[in-house]
Order: sequence, then structure tokens, then C-alpha cells
Amino acid sequence: MTYKIPVSVLVVIYTPVLDVLLLERADPPGFWQSVTGSCDSADEPLARTAEREVWEETGIATTDHVLRDWRRQNTFEIYPRWRDRYAPGVTRNVEHVFGLEVPGRLPVRLSSREHRASQWLSWQAAAECCFSWSNREAILSLPDQRDS
Repeated sequence: MTYKIPVSVLVVIYTPVLDVLLLERADPPGFWQSVTGSCDSADEPLARTAEREVWEETGIATTDHVLRDWRRQNTFEIYPRWRDRYAPGVTRNVEHVFGLEVPGRLPVRLSSREHRASQWLSWQAAAECCFSWSNREAILSLPDQRDS
């Protein structure tokens, strides 16, 4: 078995008026989030991981838009229900936050094995919907990130 690497990205996709794209996880349903995903290898650049995950989960090509590393990272405990995906003894993940500005509410092509639905919401409403504290904090920082 190949274990997941406990290094991941969180990509907040947003419009100039700060509408944010959220995806509903297939497992478990009801968990809304931005694009997330782990590095495929220890030497995969974080920006490449972000580009790959955005494409896989939404069908949006980052090369057509502005992808920015927000130089922010979060360390958190991996939910027990997902720990079997990691090597024995791995309990924490380091998440690196990126933002992707798109010109408007783009159509999304979901990966059905990962997500059930998508929605565009104001940044405030999106933050309220997120199950993850790190995702919520990233979205709440969006007005400051965009202006920096």
C-alpha cells in the first residue's frame, strides 16, 4: 500500500467580488470545503500540488488565472477516520494555503468519487459553511490576502 504524505494544500478559489467556491465531500456528505489535497511525492512542489488538485477536483486550469501562495501553513491532527491512509504513527498533517482568483463564477467539473456538489457563496457565507477551522480561517483572511 502507498501511504498518503502528510503534507497538503488548501486552495481557496474566489472571484474579484470575493465569491468563494465550495465543494461538498462525498465522504462524509455535508462537509463543505475548498479544494484540498496531499502531495503525490515528497519532492512535489507545493504549487504543482495546488495546480493538480484544482484541476482534478474542479476542471479549472490554474494557468488561466492567478494562483498565489499565501505563505500560510496550518498543522492539524488527522481525523481518526482517515488515519489508515497514512503510514502507521502519522497523526498530524501540514497544510499550505493558496488562493486562486478567477474572473467570475466559473462552471465546475466535479470528481464524483471525491465530491457531491459545488456552490459559489459570498466569502462570509462560505466561511460559515466550512467544516474545517483552517479552511474557515483562510476564507476569513481573503479580503486581506487579496489586498496584499
